[in-house]
Amino acid sequence: MKVQFEEISPDRDSSFHILLTPHLSDVFLWHHHPEYEIVYIEGASGTRHVGEHISRYEDSDLVFIGPNIPHLNFDYGVKTDYQKVVVQLMPNFLGESFWLAPECGAIRDLFERARSGISFHGQTKQIIGQALKQLAQHPPFNRLLELLNIFQQLAMSEEWTSLHGNSVNNSYNLSEQLRLKRVSYFIAEHYTRRIEIDEVAGLSNLTKAAFCRYFKRMTHLTFTQYLNQYRVNQAQRLLLQNHTVSEACLACGFESMSYFNKTFRRVTGENPLQFKKRHLR
Repeated sequence: MKVQFEEISPDRDSSFHILLTPHLSDVFLWHHHPEYEIVYIEGASGTRHVGEHISRYEDSDLVFIGPNIPHLNFDYGVKTDYQKVVVQLMPNFLGESFWLAPECGAIRDLFERARSGISFHGQTKQIIGQALKQLAQHPPFNRLLELLNIFQQLAMSEEWTSLHGNSVNNSYNLSEQLRLKRVSYFIAEHYTRRIEIDEVAGLSNLTKAAFCRYFKRMTHLTFTQYLNQYRVNQAQRLLLQNHTVSEACLACGFESMSYFNKTFRRVTGENPLQFKKRHLR
């Protein structure tokens, strides 16, 4: 399933964008965008799907997501009466030099951690959640000050967990990243069929041995491990849409049900039917 690109523009008289309870519970919106995004949802239990991370949240959730991490709308499948606040902003929404101020050191670190996705819990989730619900009611200047205050509180909080939603190491040079992006796009287009390593090595203009070394260095996974994780990830989304286990198996390129079950358990710690029952219960 392809990831959709979402185009976002700042609100009028503002340097960022606020969405208040966009009702998308019937829409499976697997998407990405270059903006950072804070999501707070209250009065709901659902699926937290950020990059390669899939888990369950109960009653409420607070997540800070970095640029271009694919993620599912947090209200997908929610049947309760919920409230949701989404704040979206470009990395340089206050200019490049603003973040260089020494007072912004903790917030710079927060933004760096958000590149893998962060979830917050405890008192932080409750306090920041209420502040986000009130954010749109402030005049534009006060709204900006309140957002910076929210960032500072999140930066100082110890009640957070990394979601490891970003599988690409940004420290490598551009040509290596572009090569990995080509491979990722190829997998997204062809994961439903058999893919040989020779095929993707040729796509990368590398020998098979060189490609295997390159891919392991970039992703810390073998190509087969990465491909299986991607296929399991796609199967999870199909199961969350109430497809059968056999439908998910065949649609995601697995050639036998036994290998699908074995791989799914190795990646997620449970078999496909257990995953489906637990998330759709």
